[in-house]
Amino acid sequence: MTPVMITTMVLCFALTVSVAVSIGLASVLGIQVANANMLISVKEMFNSINKFPLAAIPFFILAGNLMETGGISRRLVEFAKSLVGGVQGGLPMTCVLTCMIFAAVSGSSVATTFAIGAILIPALIKHGYPTSYAAALQATSAELGVIIPPSIPMILYGVSAEVSIGELFIAGFGPGILIGLALMVFVHIYCRIKGWGKNDGEGRMGVGRATLQAGWALLMPVIILGGIYGGVFTPTEASAAAVAYALIVGMVIYREIKVRDLYAILRKSVISSAVIMFIIANAGLFAFLITRAGVPDAIGRWLEAVLQSPALFLLGVNAALFVIGMFIETSAAIIVLAPILAPVAMHFGIDPVHFGLIMVVNLALGMITPPFGVNLFAACTVARISLDRIIGHLIPFVLVILACLMVITYVPGLSLTLRDLVYAK
Repeated sequence: MTPVMITTMVLCFALTVSVAVSIGLASVLGIQVANANMLISVKEMFNSINKFPLAAIPFFILAGNLMETGGISRRLVEFAKSLVGGVQGGLPMTCVLTCMIFAAVSGSSVATTFAIGAILIPALIKHGYPTSYAAALQATSAELGVIIPPSIPMILYGVSAEVSIGELFIAGFGPGILIGLALMVFVHIYCRIKGWGKNDGEGRMGVGRATLQAGWALLMPVIILGGIYGGVFTPTEASAAAVAYALIVGMVIYREIKVRDLYAILRKSVISSAVIMFIIANAGLFAFLITRAGVPDAIGRWLEAVLQSPALFLLGVNAALFVIGMFIETSAAIIVLAPILAPVAMHFGIDPVHFGLIMVVNLALGMITPPFGVNLFAACTVARISLDRIIGHLIPFVLVILACLMVITYVPGLSLTLRDLVYAK
């Protein structure tokens, strides 16, 4: 059964069939080969999405779309530019910093790409940066949307591996800040070498004025994250609070969202949510079947035999996840692989929260690596260029994040110190 499922899934990927359909078709064929009852498919697909934490996904997607339409993202750009935009390469640094702030509410890298890219890609091009560089930078910076909490992939890992989502969120700050700072330092040095961005400070607003203008926008992540860690509401309830806050700010305070805009915003959010939920349902069925076939236990025993130390295990897992992330969508990969790999990691004495951060950061790289990087497609759509044009500028960004991934992997304190302080027994 398992060889048929894997062969079918790989063949469908090669034929560019969508991820959800590929996984679903492979699962159905697996059921047929095993002569099992097809009702299993309905039951397991329903069970996969019948989990309360998953309710956060559509709400965070809706919050991101409301922020984009309601002027919140534009004000965050001006605020970030007032802080770092005065140096050479300040505009690319603004892109990274804005994505870090926006990620603290949206939880989605694709939403971050569209919301921030629609503003900053044209601005970068206007200031003389190559279009391909602007698109590569935006796609890479938006990856922070799934590393800095709240994060949809972290929610999926928490549900799949039965790990506290609150602990994953607080542990995500260290890796997210590390990657953000590394990207800002890199783009500053790179721009100085290339001679780009000498006039990035033109039109820059003062810090005080920008902070005042973006005050309501900046208060949003404080309320959401403060509410989670202050015990006011759960991560799932926080997603609904984010929607309510974005709606009030966009419609009542900034008055940039009109009643007629709500249909388009809701429609876009529903479509995005449905796609993710369909992937989760099919991936859940696939994971159930391979677990039933004993694949996780077999892989676990093989890894224990071949990779006999935690350091080697983490190196092997990182190499495998990097390749897998190129071809399989992040959400689907986490749902399928987390139940398999997390128990093996715990056997090696690796904290499941730390391992979750490694998985999320590594698979998030798949969003900016060909051939199926969703951030790349989103950034190329905004910049109106073909994917092949940005590969050259993309490679250095990938190398920077890979270096950060090694630090995150082998310095667990970066992820766990803040978690241990907040959740001290």
